[in-house]
Amino acid sequence: MVLSWQIVRFNLKETFSIAYGSYSFREALVVQLSKHGYSGYGECTGIDYYHISLDDFDKKLHQIKDKIQSQKINHPIDFYQFLETLNLPSFLRSALDCAYWDLFGKLENRSFIDLNSIKVNDLPESSITISAAPIEEQLQKIEKSTWSKFKVKCNHFDEKEIQQLLNCGKAIALDANGSYSVEQCKWLENFELSERFTYVEQPMKPSSENYFNLNTNSFPNWMADEDCQENIDLKTLQPHYKSINVKLVKCGGLTPALELIKTAKNLNFKIMIGCMTESTVGISAGAALVPLVDFVDLDGANLIANDIADGSKIEFGKVCLSEKSGLGIQIL
Repeated sequence: MVLSWQIVRFNLKETFSIAYGSYSFREALVVQLSKHGYSGYGECTGIDYYHISLDDFDKKLHQIKDKIQSQKINHPIDFYQFLETLNLPSFLRSALDCAYWDLFGKLENRSFIDLNSIKVNDLPESSITISAAPIEEQLQKIEKSTWSKFKVKCNHFDEKEIQQLLNCGKAIALDANGSYSVEQCKWLENFELSERFTYVEQPMKPSSENYFNLNTNSFPNWMADEDCQENIDLKTLQPHYKSINVKLVKCGGLTPALELIKTAKNLNFKIMIGCMTESTVGISAGAALVPLVDFVDLDGANLIANDIADGSKIEFGKVCLSEKSGLGIQIL
């Protein structure tokens, strides 16, 4: 097996603004694993507010390249057990795990969905992200969009703006990215109309001291994002969150995501498959889990101007799964 990788700069179609800052581009590490003329691909994005350094990942891959290349082609679960011995950050482990699933499926001439006996019925639609901006600008973008589901980024709390979003007649979710206070969350919990939001994601900064103030039996569909990190005991979130956002880079890849989703279902959580701002490489991996979840937020490749791959697509919210082997990823 041959390992190679590159760091790619993705220019955004428009400035992406959230509570953590504003961005005009993203950089991603794209990993390639090759064997017998086939190649599998995985991706992870550099995120400053998560302290994710792609330069550090580049150095780490040089250190472990020989160990990875010496691995025989076994089932991806076996490969993941090997990855766990390398003590890699979840973002890098995810890129390697997804690349291996893509390669393994191509070698077996079977899709990820087939390999995992996943039933594909009616798929939930993906939301499109509306960046943090003045409410008039956000409402204008929503009105002009051909998508039907929206995730509105917030960097502050305003009761009037919440009412305006509720009155716009669209399917709206809120993503606070930790910008709300305990008092503001209590207001939402007592505001009956807040149950009309699809979900309210990560209302406060990630911390058990914060989310212990949330009540899962109140009106909002509280959704954990940063509070649902790798190795989280979901039972600790149960009294506080109704839903969780599963991002492959946060949990370590497709292999642990399958287990996380299984556990979450057993605990009656609603589940979303989410993404970073990433290319079709990363989106194709996330899309393979769409049949297992309740909500989808896989608009990452739709936000960049220079996508590098073909595979599963999100077209105006509709999830179009590739029928090709592996994850169906092809580099353009």
